[in-house]
Amino acid sequence: MQVLEPLEPGVILWAGRDSLDEIRSLGVRCGQLAIPGDMPLTPAAVEEWKAAVARTDFTLVTVFAAYDGESYADAATVQRTVGFIPPATRAEREQRTFAISDFAAALGVASIACHIGFVPHDSSDPEYIAVREVVRRVCDHAARHGQTFALETGQEPAAILLAFIRDVNRPNLRINFDPANMILYGTGDPVEALRALGEYVVSVHAKDGDWPDPKSSRGLGAEKPLGQGAVGMERFVSTLADIGFRGPLNVEREVEDQSQRLREIKGGIELLQKINRQK
Repeated sequence: MQVLEPLEPGVILWAGRDSLDEIRSLGVRCGQLAIPGDMPLTPAAVEEWKAAVARTDFTLVTVFAAYDGESYADAATVQRTVGFIPPATRAEREQRTFAISDFAAALGVASIACHIGFVPHDSSDPEYIAVREVVRRVCDHAARHGQTFALETGQEPAAILLAFIRDVNRPNLRINFDPANMILYGTGDPVEALRALGEYVVSVHAKDGDWPDPKSSRGLGAEKPLGQGAVGMERFVSTLADIGFRGPLNVEREVEDQSQRLREIKGGIELLQKINRQK
């Protein structure tokens, strides 16, 4: 297995949308594999990805779970559809996350991650308790594979996420830190949040965005190409180094046009390479 450099640029890629050859041509050696909710997690899929990883000498650092029925159209839709929060799909998504853990283990990947949705702020809320118990069970399942389970930031302030993680009380529960999400959901300054949550950060998205427009009904900010939003990537990368994070910086860009997406991912990789050279 290749040795990665500290804060080496990587990419979050989507099974069924991206090929490793295509991603490798952008100049990266590592990344996170996002799995759509409708992708069959078959032995054939495992063998296909094993072969692709070996052929391209690509390091997968995380397998990321998405779920059928999720939508990020606006804040209200996110709250209604994403992660473990919707009661109607909770049990199904729990089982799907177990399967993602098994799939990642078959690929030799030691970390899984997902959005769990908007965690209720009241720890006595029955929905809070139900989600906490799901997360505990997912952690326990992942632990059998020697894996961490990372929650993506953004849908709650850092203090709420920190209290939730401590309440779950599982040693393999960690954070996939996405600085843009803190801005897109208006939940706090990403660098301040990173300093508060740093001991739990096991993986990172390099993504950018602008704060929500108070005049808009969406309740969400707009994602931007890396370096063109409000995150401040130089400050973010510098803070990662300060807190001792040494993992990859996985560039994420979610737009429908694939050629635009790959072009802007490449621009993000080049920006991170420039920032790293200046350190």
